[in-house]
Amino acid sequence: MNHIAREDAFELLKKYNKDPFHIQHALTVEAVMKWYANELGYGDDAEYWGIVGLLHDIDFELYPAEHCLKAPELLREGGVSEDIIHGVCSHGYGITVECGETIDVKPEHEMEKVLFAADELTGLIWAAALMRPSKSTKDMELKSLKKKYKSKGFAAGCSREVIERGAKQLGWELEKLLTMTLQAMAATEDEIQAEVEVYSA
Repeated sequence: MNHIAREDAFELLKKYNKDPFHIQHALTVEAVMKWYANELGYGDDAEYWGIVGLLHDIDFELYPAEHCLKAPELLREGGVSEDIIHGVCSHGYGITVECGETIDVKPEHEMEKVLFAADELTGLIWAAALMRPSKSTKDMELKSLKKKYKSKGFAAGCSREVIERGAKQLGWELEKLLTMTLQAMAATEDEIQAEVEVYSA
């Protein structure tokens, strides 16, 4: 599949995102998307899935009130193909952003449904990891994650409604989504940390 090179996609992300937190989130979602592509039988497209994950929040740091609305313009300027733009915008489906518009780009491909479901959840899992003595997902058990998930006050910015809608769009039980996304983050944590360290250096 002909798509923007990963190196170019990362440069494009960094053009609009400077906050290390946003860079780490982008790298996390990229790694989780690649892991899911391999798990779900789309291994040949793993880099493509990753690039959509990497770029999914490209407009969030500078244009939070127009999240998913400003992205197409930034991505087209960077030479990104329309299929990737659709994937990026679809993770906001049904969400009303600050400027009052509701995102109407629907996730169609399984890749887009995974991005929609896993994006918010990676934030919640990482927040849970930081509460642990190890500050890691690698020794986190599902029951511990479920407890944090059920606690409404914990990582309140991570919408449970969006996560549950994501699981439903995939036709999965919530537990399957939690289990697999935790596995994905544990499996890719070292790789993500190494990239973050290079970026921060």
